[in-house]
Amino acid sequence: MNTMTTDELTIAIAVPLEAEYVEQIRAVDPSVTVLYEPGLLPPERFPADHAGDPAFKRTPEQEARYWAMLNRANVLYGFPNESPAGLARIAKSNPHLQWIHAMAAGAGGAVKASGLDTETLRKFHVTTSAGVHALPLAEFSAFGILNGFKRSAEMAQDQAAKFWPELRTPTKLANGSKVVIAGLGEIGMETARIARALGMRVSGTKRNVGTIEGIEEVTNNDGLPSLVADADAVVNTLPGTPYTEKLFNKDIFSAMKPGTVFVNVGRGTVVDEDALLEALDNGQVAYACLDVFAVEPLPQDSPLWNHPRVLVSPHTSALSAAENRLIAERFCSNLRTFLDGGELPHLVDPVHFY
Repeated sequence: MNTMTTDELTIAIAVPLEAEYVEQIRAVDPSVTVLYEPGLLPPERFPADHAGDPAFKRTPEQEARYWAMLNRANVLYGFPNESPAGLARIAKSNPHLQWIHAMAAGAGGAVKASGLDTETLRKFHVTTSAGVHALPLAEFSAFGILNGFKRSAEMAQDQAAKFWPELRTPTKLANGSKVVIAGLGEIGMETARIARALGMRVSGTKRNVGTIEGIEEVTNNDGLPSLVADADAVVNTLPGTPYTEKLFNKDIFSAMKPGTVFVNVGRGTVVDEDALLEALDNGQVAYACLDVFAVEPLPQDSPLWNHPRVLVSPHTSALSAAENRLIAERFCSNLRTFLDGGELPHLVDPVHFY
């Protein structure tokens, strides 16, 4: 619960952001002070480039001004320098910090990577932009499922070889097929909505098991083997935590029926990539559409790059031209809640990091 009075609240914009969205934040409440110095922030190379141009360097005087600005604030929009190291530094240097809003939907990994202890992390809130990326990730998941069902990888190979097969191979209908979504949060539920629009039957996992309208069966992750046994497609939206690490292992892939399509838009650490490659080679997985990987950038020697039934996406499926606007709108909504003394949504757990 927020106990701060509004006349004390100062917000610092720590990452690149268009001036129109800064003004939108200022407009939430006249008592709020917003610190924004675009000359101290790296230019964006593309929409929602929260880290900005890596070639950008502050002078020593600018660097001092940047950190002085952040240390004046009670609330930060973005991690300093959009990095775990920046988070660690501000947590130690700003004693009146109360809340940081992260640009990522899954900011738990960055919070964990900061190395801050639980006691320090309990001194302020970290909220994520969960939900902002739900629609683009759900669309990408549908794209991956349809690619697998419609054999786009094989068609691309035939086209490259200028090969017209004598025997035509049928494709799979989405309508009537079953998809299992690991992680029925905002991203998972938006994926389910699109899947149902395609006529698919949807089941999935959730930490708190309960009935969800439109979802045939809901279990926790322990029930995943039985769910995937008759699935035509499986989508992972789960974050990377100690509890989800390599959840998709050899046992889970072996439980799938041959020819399953696998899509990962959650975190790469949730998947045992060696087990996935084995499943691709033995036919349990017919096609894998992957936006995230255990190590990023994906190492040059990874077999995933050249596998004929794998699509490698460089962790870009959540990006859209509307992202900065959507995150700013989410922050403004959260700010109003904060000022009114309400509970902030999408808080990062300082123990489990999700």
